[in-house]
Formats: sequence, C-alpha cells, structure tokens
Amino acid sequence: MRTGAARGHEGYYHETAFYGGDADFQDLVVPFLDEGVSAGEPVLVACGAVNERLVRDRVADPSGVRFLPGADQYARPTETVLEYRKLFAEYAGVAQIRVVGDVPHPGTGAPWDWWSRYEAAVNDLFAEFPLWGLCPYDLRTTSADVLADVLRAHPRVAGAGGHLVNPDYRETWTWPRACPDPLETGHPLVDLLDPSPAEARHAVSAACVATRLTRDELDDIVYAASEAVTNALTHGKPPARLRVWADGARVVVAVSDRGEGPTSPAAGLVPTERTTTAGLGLWLTHRTCREVSLGRDENGFTIRLAVGG
Repeated sequence: MRTGAARGHEGYYHETAFYGGDADFQDLVVPFLDEGVSAGEPVLVACGAVNERLVRDRVADPSGVRFLPGADQYARPTETVLEYRKLFAEYAGVAQIRVVGDVPHPGTGAPWDWWSRYEAAVNDLFAEFPLWGLCPYDLRTTSADVLADVLRAHPRVAGAGGHLVNPDYRETWTWPRACPDPLETGHPLVDLLDPSPAEARHAVSAACVATRLTRDELDDIVYAASEAVTNALTHGKPPARLRVWADGARVVVAVSDRGEGPTSPAAGLVPTERTTTAGLGLWLTHRTCREVSLGRDENGFTIRLAVGG
C-alpha cells in the first residue's frame, strides 16, 4: 500500500514545488522524507551540495535516507535516465519509492532544452516504477520561462495547500520554439542544402580545422552532424539544410528540415530501435555533444549541436 498523497496511485506520481529560501526548501521536502522513512519506504535524495546539507540538517533520521549524486553530476539527462532506471529497479517489490531531486537549469549553469524534455519524458520513462518524485525549484534562480516549462511537465504541485492537481500540466508535448545559439549571429562557415551524410562529415571537419577542439570533440561533432543529416533526409521534409558556425573554441551545427520533428520529448534521451536510422544515433549524440537542442519555428524543425566551450 502506497502512503501519503500517492495512496492508490499507479506508476509515477510526479510533483514539482517552488521555494524562495532555505527554510522554505526544508519545509517542503523534510516532511515528505520523514513520512517515507517512518513508513519504511526507500527514501532517496539527489540534490546539490547546498540542498543536501539542508536535508541532513533537518531530517529526523538521516540514516534512513539514501543520498545520491545530484542530476548535475551526470551532466546529461541521458545518463540520469540510465542511472535512475537501474536504481529504481533495485527496489523491485516495494510499494513505493520516494525521491527528491534537483533538476539542472540555466539558473544553475546548465542548458535547459534537454532537461526540459527530461522533465516531460520521465512521466512515461519512469511509469513502470511505484515512484513518488518531488522536483523542487528555487524561485531565486529559476527564470519565468523555465518555471512555465516545469509546470507544463508536472501533473501535480506540492505546497502549503497540499498535493494538488496541476491545472497547467499538459499531457500533449509541443516542441519549444527553435532558439538560435549566440554564435549564429555571424555568417555560417557552411550552408548546404540536402547534403549527403558523407558531405556533411567532410564539411564539418573542414570547418573545424582552425578550432582548438580535442580529437574526441571533433569526432563527436562530425558524427552528430552526420546522424542529424541522416535523420532529416530520412524522416523530415525537404530540403534538409546544414549550417556550421565556429570560433576558436566552440562549434555549433544546425540541421533543419520542413518536417514536424519527433513526436515525443524522450527523443534522444533514450535509445530506440523503432527506426532503422538515427534512433540510436540521436541518443549517442545526446551522450557526447556538450549541448543538444531540438525545436520548431515557422520554417520547420531544427536540431542544434554544440561542442567545445
């Protein structure tokens, strides 16, 4: 029998919460954790150093809490999904697992696009587990745009009023508007229509000659560009367009087509074999590039890839 607000719920009970100070954070999460420990449930905390300390200072029985690396330690949501799925599987047969986790965002120095998709995708990716997840966001560091995305991704909101159904939650995912990288204010070094994957690899390699990328970074962006072009040619609507920008330390590749793009926020966050091309490649791209963003505008769908920094 699941305890608390999740009693009778099947699958992932996914909540967000908002706080404006350290005491607010403790008031939100400590009762949630203490209740789980008292009920004998697995209780997990995956927060940054500051919030972990706040939990340790106030929770009634720290020995009943399993402290994990925060999601920011994994750097990418692909690794977070992999590690968390393995972790939750360790508790097969329990009635409920409680977890509090910080999610990286621009206010903590992380790119938001893929973490925004992570927050929406885990509603399905963790649905097989009896999980009660609480994702608190600091109002001092979280922008209004990020907060709006957070509300769209969480079915419930916790706060002083209790555990409430979130009226802003959206079951249907829509891609955010494609957001150009700051490097794109300059003229692209490469601008090709309908290149073959081999032509894409050659063009990106040539554009990187004058950069200070490591060998691994060069290999990663060449591979990622090839996979993105393959995906656009196979699943998108023509024309496929490849553009590349670079300065001495960083390279950005944008691949666009006139199609709608994938239909799920999980695209690229987990491997898939449902397509004969680009399903695994998009996932590997998310695991190697420094940043990957997906979005739509009036001209179609664009994937942006960045390495270096």
